[in-house]
Amino acid sequence: MSSTAPHHCPALLIAAPASGQGKTTVTAALARLYSRQGKRVQVFKCGPDFLDPMILARASGQPVYQLDLWMVGEAESRRLLWQAAQNADLILIEGVMGLFDGSPSAADLAQHFGVPVMAVIDASAMAQTFAALAHGLATFQVGLPFSGVLANRVGSARHGQILADSIADSMRWYGALPRSVEIELPSRHLGLVQADELADLEIRLDAAADALAASAQIELPPAIHFAAPQERSIKPLLAGVRIAVARDAAFAFLYQANLDVLRELGAQICYFSPLNDAALPQADGLYLPGGYPELHLKQLAGNQGMADSIRAHHGAGKPLLAECGGMLYLLESLTDKQGESGAMLGVLPGRAILQSRLSALALQAVELPEGMLRGHTFHHSTLEGQLPEIARGECPNYRRTSESVYRDGRLTASYIHFYFASNPHAVAELFRP
Repeated sequence: MSSTAPHHCPALLIAAPASGQGKTTVTAALARLYSRQGKRVQVFKCGPDFLDPMILARASGQPVYQLDLWMVGEAESRRLLWQAAQNADLILIEGVMGLFDGSPSAADLAQHFGVPVMAVIDASAMAQTFAALAHGLATFQVGLPFSGVLANRVGSARHGQILADSIADSMRWYGALPRSVEIELPSRHLGLVQADELADLEIRLDAAADALAASAQIELPPAIHFAAPQERSIKPLLAGVRIAVARDAAFAFLYQANLDVLRELGAQICYFSPLNDAALPQADGLYLPGGYPELHLKQLAGNQGMADSIRAHHGAGKPLLAECGGMLYLLESLTDKQGESGAMLGVLPGRAILQSRLSALALQAVELPEGMLRGHTFHHSTLEGQLPEIARGECPNYRRTSESVYRDGRLTASYIHFYFASNPHAVAELFRP
């Protein structure tokens, strides 16, 4: 980066008292509303998440990146915000869980960078108590730049007016969204349904934006000062290396930052579909990210050409990184929640079974022979079998969650979704031919 000057841009962090209040719907509605006005909107997601960014990218027309003071880190978060402020007309950051949940929390991120907070509150079963909840969110953490509130799932215009009248004069009323099946985003066991699976997503986004415009104060928030970060330099350690990245309905959990890091390392990326392609493209390395392989058991099991191609890649001693769903694909079999099983590749010994309850959700840091990498784990399956373990992750918050990392030759596999920018040099070593 040649410039060290600060950049200025309006910004807002969209938070809530808890998960399930409608943060993604509201953030997407704001992104669509302003982008329809010809403004360039850069959206970020606070904390680890793959599904919300898919929706938000469609709403804004721009790739969505993570911000997090632990996994992404303060320096990288600062760089991303400063870079965004250089070109964007508006920065929106969707929070994670409840505003103060976790350590570091969405509130910590907002306070650290001075980004004003707009709280989304599900008001479907309350009236004046809405104001008490808003007051608590605004005052709980000293120094938090709290801006105002938006009511979600209101029953009528009169209901919205009661809520607006109840809040303090010093608190901005951002408006209300009605309770509507045309606006809400459907979900499944890991979160929202993937954007590409929603045929009517564009209609939903426009409907949400229209509803927001009808009730909200839609002028931009004030510009925020974003200081210049320290210069980041990544050596082209993978110059000329071609990496095949799985990307389809079964394997879509990809951080945009991971793809950026691979390119900054000099790698050439080509995409392929384990569901639909007959074989791997020509490549030096292979990246199997997470996703929903359990929803596509028959198609994955039936694609023997792809299975043989991936087995041959591994057998030739070429680098292969498999995360969560990508790792499940490499096992002997995978069983979904309904008890249906499908034969997988058998590259790794063992089988996985989907559970009705969440098996793990945690940030993770793991010391690999190549170096320390950070990331997170989020899955509903359990493993059965003796896999070759080389390391275990550690969680900064809840020590009981410790995911294994497995290795067989140049194959590295784990439930952990790694964040490549936490250590680009280690990533280069993982994919080095």
